[in-house]
Amino acid sequence: MTQAQVEPKLYSFDEFISWYPEDSEVRYELHDGAIIEMPKPKGKHSNLTGSLIEQLLIIIRQMGKGGIWTIPRESIVKPKREKSGYEPDIIVLNKEVLGVEPRWESESIIQNPDSVKLIVEVVSTNWRDDYYDKLRDYEEMGIEEYWILDYAALGARKFIGNPKQPTIFVCNLVDEEYQMTPFTGNTPIVSPTFPQFNLTAQQIFDLAS
Repeated sequence: MTQAQVEPKLYSFDEFISWYPEDSEVRYELHDGAIIEMPKPKGKHSNLTGSLIEQLLIIIRQMGKGGIWTIPRESIVKPKREKSGYEPDIIVLNKEVLGVEPRWESESIIQNPDSVKLIVEVVSTNWRDDYYDKLRDYEEMGIEEYWILDYAALGARKFIGNPKQPTIFVCNLVDEEYQMTPFTGNTPIVSPTFPQFNLTAQQIFDLAS
């Protein structure tokens, strides 16, 4: 007898939020209706994320935006695609706009692109999510600036060269499309949102050590 294949349940965004366990030690995202358990940042990934947050907070204060721009511990970004929802590695929010986010106070959900100054994703083994799905969805939402930190050179050669090399992409929105600018080695990062950011790509990669 041939067993019937049971189709996995696909969730809407609201079903995903209702399902999400409270105080979960595990991060989850919704990708085209499928709930995905995200690898918990460890070792270099965790060091890089934490250290970059510290650097961004310093620059935010230098820019006079301390108390206005904030980096929350947790948030879920709801793109226009109804069956997707992402929890960025780093997100910089504008508190002046958060008041119009209807689900922020109760559910930490971001829907308005004007609330977001920057999203950073640190690439791990599921690198296609950052280079394809999230880039597409953040672009469609209208997120002004998105960084892809590929410190372990995991992405495709068409992105990071052959031989592969650790690369940071600064994607900024121009005429509703992301312009992807790669930074490697001792090239200083150029960020429209953080013009005072003066670290090189290698200095950022060194934060993972």
